[in-house]
Amino acid sequence: MALEVPTELEAKMDEVITHYPVSKRSAVLPLLHLIQHHFRYISDEAVNWVAQKLSLEPIQVLEVVTFYPGFRQTAPGKYHVRVCRTLSCAMAGSYELMESFCKEANIDRSHVDHHHPIAVSPDGKYSIEFAECLASCGFAPVCMVEDDFFEGITPDKAPEVLARYE
Repeated sequence: MALEVPTELEAKMDEVITHYPVSKRSAVLPLLHLIQHHFRYISDEAVNWVAQKLSLEPIQVLEVVTFYPGFRQTAPGKYHVRVCRTLSCAMAGSYELMESFCKEANIDRSHVDHHHPIAVSPDGKYSIEFAECLASCGFAPVCMVEDDFFEGITPDKAPEVLARYE
C-alpha cells in the first residue's frame, strides 16, 4: 500500500530538501520529523516513500528510524504520554508515575520492549512510553502529553493530568 502524502506536506518536504544540495541523504531526518508530525508515526510505507523521494534504499531510511528513540514505528493513541525515566525522574518517582498513568488509562505495558516501547489503551484514547530525559531534572518527575509539558507530577496527579484530555 502506497503512502498518500498531502500536496502541502510534500511541498514542505521539497523545500526542506533544497537545504541539503550536496547530499539528499542529509534530509532523511527532517523529512521523518515531518512525516511523524503529520501521520503521528512512521509506517513501513512512510520509510519506502522517503527512500524513494531521496533516491535511497529503504534500509538507509529505516536505520535512521530505528536509531532515534523519538521516532515511533507504531500508531500511538489519540493522546500520547511520555514519562521521563532518567536518574532524577526515576529517583523522584517516575516509575510509580508510569504505573499510575497505566492504571488510570487501563494500559497494559507487559508487552513493551526496546523495539516496541509504546503501549496503547484498549479504546485507543491513550498511549504511553518512557522517554529519555525531558530536560527538567530540577522539577522531577516530568512527563509530556502530546506537546504539553508537566513538571513535578506525582503519581496521585496522573488522573488529573489525563482528565485534561477527555
